[in-house]
Amino acid sequence: MQAIIAEKASQAEALAAPFRHAKKGTHIEIAPCETFPDGALLAWCSGHLFEIVPPHEMDPKLKRWHLETLPMIPETFKYKIIPAKTSRFKAVKEIIRNPAVTEIISAGDPAREGELIVQLVVRMSGVNKPMRRLWVSSLTPRAVEQAFANLRPIEETMPLYHEAMARSYADWLIGMNASRAYTLLIQSKTKGAGRDVYAVGRVQTPTLALVVKREKEILAFVSKPFYEVVASFNMDGALYEGKWIKEKETRFYERENAEAIRDECMGKEAEAVEVKTENKPVPPPAFHSLSTLQALANKRFNFSPKKTLEVTQALYERSYVTYPRTDSNHVNPEEAAAFPAILRKLSQLEPYEQWAAGTTRSILSDKRYVDSKKVSDHYAIIPTEKVPALHSLSGDERKIYDLIARSLIAAHYNPALFAHSTIRTAVGPHIFVTNGKRLIEPGWRPVLFEKEKEDVLLPNVKEGQKGIAEDVKVVEGKTVPPKRYTEGELITAMKNVGYTVEDKELGNVLKSVSGLGEESTRSNIIERLKQLDYMKIEEHRVVPMAKAFVLIDAVENTLLASPELTGRWEQRLKEIGKGQAPANVFIEQSKRLAQKIVQDAIEHSAGWSFDAPSKPAARDHQPLGACPRCGSAVIDKGKFYGCSAYQSSKCGFILGKKMLGKSISAANVKKLLDKGKTNLIKGFKGKQPFDAYLVWKDKNEGTVQFEFKASKKQ
Repeated sequence: MQAIIAEKASQAEALAAPFRHAKKGTHIEIAPCETFPDGALLAWCSGHLFEIVPPHEMDPKLKRWHLETLPMIPETFKYKIIPAKTSRFKAVKEIIRNPAVTEIISAGDPAREGELIVQLVVRMSGVNKPMRRLWVSSLTPRAVEQAFANLRPIEETMPLYHEAMARSYADWLIGMNASRAYTLLIQSKTKGAGRDVYAVGRVQTPTLALVVKREKEILAFVSKPFYEVVASFNMDGALYEGKWIKEKETRFYERENAEAIRDECMGKEAEAVEVKTENKPVPPPAFHSLSTLQALANKRFNFSPKKTLEVTQALYERSYVTYPRTDSNHVNPEEAAAFPAILRKLSQLEPYEQWAAGTTRSILSDKRYVDSKKVSDHYAIIPTEKVPALHSLSGDERKIYDLIARSLIAAHYNPALFAHSTIRTAVGPHIFVTNGKRLIEPGWRPVLFEKEKEDVLLPNVKEGQKGIAEDVKVVEGKTVPPKRYTEGELITAMKNVGYTVEDKELGNVLKSVSGLGEESTRSNIIERLKQLDYMKIEEHRVVPMAKAFVLIDAVENTLLASPELTGRWEQRLKEIGKGQAPANVFIEQSKRLAQKIVQDAIEHSAGWSFDAPSKPAARDHQPLGACPRCGSAVIDKGKFYGCSAYQSSKCGFILGKKMLGKSISAANVKKLLDKGKTNLIKGFKGKQPFDAYLVWKDKNEGTVQFEFKASKKQ
């Protein structure tokens, strides 16, 4: 008899569904059949049942945090049962130890963590029975039956277990040691006023650095006016507008220069020196990986990445979509062969009836979607042949299913075709450009977009045609700072981080690596940073807290703040998962790295200079004025000015000490807070040096902009 160990209860039910079975309380019994001649017992975990023992349980002396006890390097790592899951482990262990069971089938999720969860439970049960691996990315009955008929040798997936173990050990070594070191050192530098714990992690800290870097760019940004020259042309009755352009630049930062162009062109003869139309096809979007689905759901529905993963996982466990924790946008030919049948079933659902039944092409040979070389462990997220009754889905499930279903349908339509038109109009030596865009063939776009933007149509003007610049005006605008990340944009930024690393052990070969973390863990990293009070969500955008600035300033110019460490780790861990590198060597390197991180933190701390986020005025750092957001005192916090009420109210108001290369004095901050306007500050560094006042752009938000001294000509 075989024992099947699944990762969770819903998954166990899906694995039992194709066979005659009966639920027996804590497990499922599968009756004898062709697949299981002696029947089978099916038990399930509840996610991870074990965790690495914390430091103080390894050694009571480690309960109190002291620099002298760092680094903490266990000779061996021990696991303990998670207290709330004791009964679940007991139920699984009884099945594994059943004398009638002669073989164990590991049936966790088809990924690294699924491998670890089941293998660890088997090992902690104290048995040594033959094992094989079930690997299935779709939980439909047909896919499950095929997977049971093609079980893999456990040796084939054992490297994933070693990768998962090495990853958890290394994360423990870095996280435990770095968090204690930086917490103790930061607290000592802030004179004990701030008792925050500064948790550090090899992925979460460089992710936080992305958020803080963006916020510093916003704080340092001061809005600056610019001017563009727009002309209205009449070419024998053909009317259109054009914008002055020179070497791809359309903006002036001095009004006088824009007005000079206006005066030179007003009422003058104009000639259409170039008229060009180019048709550009736009193919349907690629299938969804987890990160692209998370980014789209965040943009469309304001779903957090965590929520998108949870909803998609629920759809997977009900067999409606394929495995969600994938970084691939492609499928294998085997999956693509089922597309016609899936489309026929989707065409029976009212929202997709028109589109799924009217597809215009096959994609079986289109490598944009079907390419085995671009599929690693898992293929893209697609609907399965088990199409749900939509009324049976929750509102959130229906939204996510809709994104996945329409992605598949849209891929089976022709590219959209746009006509891009350009008119370049000369007025003497000055060139004005006019751009138009028209949708010629909608192709796939109606499947994904209910409404299209209106076409920008240009008049029928011929090259060489002459007319007049009837009106020319100067249009004023203002530069805007970069925006804070949405959670979806942060997921994309984590995925697209690029860098190179040098691995001397591989002969000084430079390797390009991308991404912070993995597809399956990025949403957890973002949630963790929120739980640790490093950042929060305001109006659907990610805002770093004052605590985040302190940590990122402390780890500045170290591996912990950059993607380099994560890149090296991910590269080596993937090699372990493929059986190309030994796990024990990686773990020993991680122990040495933990020691170096502690030593570097101690050495660098001598140069730290920042105030505790919660500390009010001290010595020469007196209150500068009232916080525009909450009314509490604004103080000098070392590298920036900020609200003193961060600790009590989490007010996140801060103002950078440098803007466009110019230091902002405490006296000017006082004046800004009191009068709403600084003195004239000279020497800002734009494209050309300039002088300006700082005034509030939005006092409630605490954002500022430039105000320029009135021109003498005026």
